[in-house]
Amino acid sequence: MVATQTGENAMPAALEGVRVLHVPHLMTLMAGRLLANLGADVLLLEPPGGAAARRIPPFLHRDPSPHGSLPFLFATTSHRSITLDLAHRDALPLLRRLLGTCQIVLTGGDRAEIEALARLGLDPEAALAEHPHLVWIRVTGFGMDGPHADWLCPDLIGVAMSGIMSLAGYLDRAPTMPPWGQGYVATGMRAAEGAMLALRVAETTGEGQIVDVAMQEALSMAQETAMQYWDMRRELRKRQGSASLLPGVGTYPCADGYVYTMIGIPGFGAPWPVMVQWMAEEGKAEDLTEPEWQQLLTSMDLRTVTGLLAQPAALAEIKPKFDHVEQVLLRFFASHDKTYLYEEGQKRRLLIGPVNSAKDLVENRQLNARGWYQRVLHPERGEEVVYPGPPFRLMKTPWRITRRPPLIGEHNAEIWGGEFGLTPAQIAALAGSGTI
Repeated sequence: MVATQTGENAMPAALEGVRVLHVPHLMTLMAGRLLANLGADVLLLEPPGGAAARRIPPFLHRDPSPHGSLPFLFATTSHRSITLDLAHRDALPLLRRLLGTCQIVLTGGDRAEIEALARLGLDPEAALAEHPHLVWIRVTGFGMDGPHADWLCPDLIGVAMSGIMSLAGYLDRAPTMPPWGQGYVATGMRAAEGAMLALRVAETTGEGQIVDVAMQEALSMAQETAMQYWDMRRELRKRQGSASLLPGVGTYPCADGYVYTMIGIPGFGAPWPVMVQWMAEEGKAEDLTEPEWQQLLTSMDLRTVTGLLAQPAALAEIKPKFDHVEQVLLRFFASHDKTYLYEEGQKRRLLIGPVNSAKDLVENRQLNARGWYQRVLHPERGEEVVYPGPPFRLMKTPWRITRRPPLIGEHNAEIWGGEFGLTPAQIAALAGSGTI
């Protein structure tokens, strides 16, 4: 059972009628998730023992079975699973028939893995010659050509070589690795975008194509303006951590965690005097209501700080005053929890945001009020699992989770039997020989 909004199940899905053959890999899981929950019929093509991606920790209830991997469970809702040993002598005729029913094929890995798949029948050039409408998504670390094409590219290598890791962390320390999987997630999102664009072309012209997605290229787009800084100014953007020249801009500890604030930045919420007034109402502004400090805080903006950067002596002179304001602000934030700071700040148009944990997000009033989370029944476990919702909402063709992640080969009878016409005896013989 899947909890959805009233009437949603009666609405058509955005990718209804589109079939995707998904050979699961860490780089492709997010793409499969997006396509499946947008309504595509995504078939996981797994070896008889299950895909290697099923063994990624952590595990639900610490269950290390192929059906307990949390990353896999997260990414494979609304999928169906069929098994086929591509190396088996009897597999190729089944694979070729399967390719003829698909609009999109989704594969990933390093170049050696991609070439190995091609030798086993998942060859995009040969498939497009036989089925010109196919959109073939090929996700690798560095692409299929160039000097790094043969290099391995797990998530950590991707975030390092794309440049985004150089911007993560603190200036006085080594770069920090973003949370595990960010490279895979971002690359999978780009792969899904490429698939849908190529599908649009194929539906319009009848001509499919190969969509080549490289993790390094997909992630390099997340550097904001760092490349332009170097290209145009020959300056390297530096990681900032929580540091800021301006008091009121950065990450601050509070009673139950942290908040991130941008106070006094022109065009970004209320100015500093509003913050001081709030602190004064609670008797915690200390001396910041005095004329000396009011004058400083009123004049504090990006233009002032930019000017100070060009005058190191002036910046050194004013820094002790900035430090004093910071200390008063730190004491104020430490006396409150992040929800109070966020909600009271919003009332005053002050940009104060809670640094939410996963627990905070699950309990978040806004996300729950909008019905973002979806509870999906796992009957074999006898429990419902809460899944995150869509990254965007299509009002007429909504995203929805139509089924829980599949068991290994759970839909063999539906596809090999019901669709391809194999008898139960033939399916049993294929299973007995290790073909499926």
